[in-house]
Amino acid sequence: MRKSLQWAGLSLLAMYMLLPWILTRILNIGVFRRGRKDGRIAFTFDDGPDPLYTPKLLTLLKKHEVKATFFVLGHKANQHPDIIRRIHEEGHQIGIHNYTHRPNWLMMPWTTTNFHLKKTSAIIESITGTKPYYYRPPWGIINIYDLFFRKRYEIVLWSMMPGDWKRDVSRSRLKGLLLRNIKNGSVIVLHDSGDTIGSDWDAPKYMMIALDEVLIDIKQRGLHCVRIDEMVGNADVEDRIR
Repeated sequence: MRKSLQWAGLSLLAMYMLLPWILTRILNIGVFRRGRKDGRIAFTFDDGPDPLYTPKLLTLLKKHEVKATFFVLGHKANQHPDIIRRIHEEGHQIGIHNYTHRPNWLMMPWTTTNFHLKKTSAIIESITGTKPYYYRPPWGIINIYDLFFRKRYEIVLWSMMPGDWKRDVSRSRLKGLLLRNIKNGSVIVLHDSGDTIGSDWDAPKYMMIALDEVLIDIKQRGLHCVRIDEMVGNADVEDRIR
């Protein structure tokens, strides 16, 4: 009887955690990870807004006339509405990255939707007047329950993660990784905050130095940086989130 319960528990755990990993990371089911090969790429930034680094990043993007997508944490958005407002007013897209940087595997199945998504969405909408539709869970980790809410939120992962959250990924190394691996349709994840567990506080500084040089090269290669909604091309987004 005890073994049966143990096997049942392990099976439920595998269904809750492992199955979504296989579906999304291996089979690319239920998530958006890469665009079409039409000369467009998407830079996305996680873990902000940060009062030191995000404004500097916005200035850098404006300098290169680049639009990007910011997946923000709800509690930080609530603390820094002026930065959220600036992101929106400068034409960038704002998505959800949970209320706090907590992996969905460690939460009860209804917590993601009933707390993290709803609360963060309400905060963003109250600041910008626009309801966010795109969602990236912390570390790209989802549970099986999350897949049932794809009609409310489009889950966005990435095709390239260069590890910019550590300062030992130097400017030159990060630049090389980006230039070697960015291709048509790439969705690149970078970070405009260094206070997440496992990150170096000053890592965004080195990321922005490398990005400044990379954006020049990308333009010369004829690649166009767009927001996630432009890459996905969902014309019916507004209908799907009402």
